[in-house]
Amino acid sequence: MEQTVLVKRVLEDGSAEVLRVRESACSGDCHKCSGCGSSQQTMVIPAENPIGAKVGDWVVIEAKSGAVLKAAAMLYIVPLVLFIAGYLLGMQWGLGGLVGGLAFFCSIGLVIAYDRLVMKKKNTEYTITGFSRKSQSPNG
Repeated sequence: MEQTVLVKRVLEDGSAEVLRVRESACSGDCHKCSGCGSSQQTMVIPAENPIGAKVGDWVVIEAKSGAVLKAAAMLYIVPLVLFIAGYLLGMQWGLGGLVGGLAFFCSIGLVIAYDRLVMKKKNTEYTITGFSRKSQSPNG
């Protein structure tokens, strides 16, 4: 997963802190649709800096795909598998939908617990892989 970010600070160990603007899914054009008025969230992310980027440079960072794939599996596959297993198990007692629904809601609890664990560990590692041609503000 690649993202274009702005180098905010270069640390003594050679790594860098980069600025990433996280936008809402609706693209923030609320004046066009009279939407929610959602705001953008700015995040400071630590990243390895093997290319020697300097403060103010627009760079491309890449996350290790293992952590991203694991999170995607937890978010999409685990709830589906638990729902289907619960439904099939519940069919033996004529309560397929009820047991399947309970299994699904339990899987949501697992997803939330996994998210909290990942946030505590902060195990997503980013690496600056190149310079970007972007020369405007982080808001795009």
